[in-house]
Amino acid sequence: MRKKLGFIVNPIAGMGGRVGLKGSDGSEILKKALELGAVPESPVRASQALTRMKSIRDDIEIITYPYHMGQYEAANLGFTARVIGKTAENETTAADTEEAVKAMLEMGVDIILFAGGDGTARNIHDVVGMKVPVLGIPTGVKIHSGVYATSPANAGDLVYKFLNKSQKVVLKEAEVMDIDEEAFREDRVSARLYGYMKVPYERTLLQSAKAGSSAGEAVSMDSIASEVINGMEEDWLYIMGPGTTSRAVMDKLSLKNTLLGVDVVCNKTLLASDVNEQELLTLLEGKKAKIVVTIIGGQGYIFGRGNQQISHRVIRRVGIENVVVISTESKILALEGNPLMVDTGDQEMNKELSGYVKVVTGLGKYMAYRVTY
Repeated sequence: MRKKLGFIVNPIAGMGGRVGLKGSDGSEILKKALELGAVPESPVRASQALTRMKSIRDDIEIITYPYHMGQYEAANLGFTARVIGKTAENETTAADTEEAVKAMLEMGVDIILFAGGDGTARNIHDVVGMKVPVLGIPTGVKIHSGVYATSPANAGDLVYKFLNKSQKVVLKEAEVMDIDEEAFREDRVSARLYGYMKVPYERTLLQSAKAGSSAGEAVSMDSIASEVINGMEEDWLYIMGPGTTSRAVMDKLSLKNTLLGVDVVCNKTLLASDVNEQELLTLLEGKKAKIVVTIIGGQGYIFGRGNQQISHRVIRRVGIENVVVISTESKILALEGNPLMVDTGDQEMNKELSGYVKVVTGLGKYMAYRVTY
């Protein structure tokens, strides 16, 4: 008997990231994202995951929703899919996701593979709970939950292993988190645990839930800030990524900081606040620059989670040799030897960023640490 794979794509997930909107929840935000030139990225990343299962496409039955919610991606890759339900071709809602999941449960799917962000995970949790295993393809702006693979390709590999009769994959309970996007846009993180879902587990393929900074890290962050500021060169642009460690640099410079956005500093003064990808590319014309990014606690990401404004195009313009990674030693130790991660959406850039990077951990203190994707 063929295994049944439920396949759901949230086509608008992540559209607000590169244009600096920190999310895509709500019709008004989506409209603004489109006006700023945002394009759907979720379908492409969903296809990257599904591609990894082409070798067993005759052994599985894909059950999906119409149009951009999975039908097109499956068809484009040569999968024969059973398309169920109804939805508008050019507009999808959270209710569509929930209805899709309900129907898939009734049809007895073995696992649900979905593309989206934390909001999508929450919608699926509200229906699934612990009934069947799920796995997320990371496509959203904010991905704090632990139900996602580390990359689209790894999502496909993990589901392939789960569905492949010759391989045994264990299941674990993983956290479903979400944050208030309105608070997020106002530089306030308001997160809560929604619950848990079952996911296929392999440590190197599944990301952890995001962990925040501890209260005792202030001295370490101040030391890191001093090292970054001491190294600032005249007339260079410094693209400051989001996060509390980056904020320490801005605080030491007495500059206004966008905690959850991207700012640009030149000659130790604020050049631009809360910029998007296109604004960065414009500012970079004819300029030398460095990118200062910190590690997402618990996950280890330096690109591709919450800082999509610093796209692979921006990194290419700046040069990977001008990427400055900063982190407290406690965050690195909390990774327990697992590598730093990049997920820029461009495989060539991910490969170029892989290897070893020098991480600033204090005043005159550095650590070499491995990066992968």
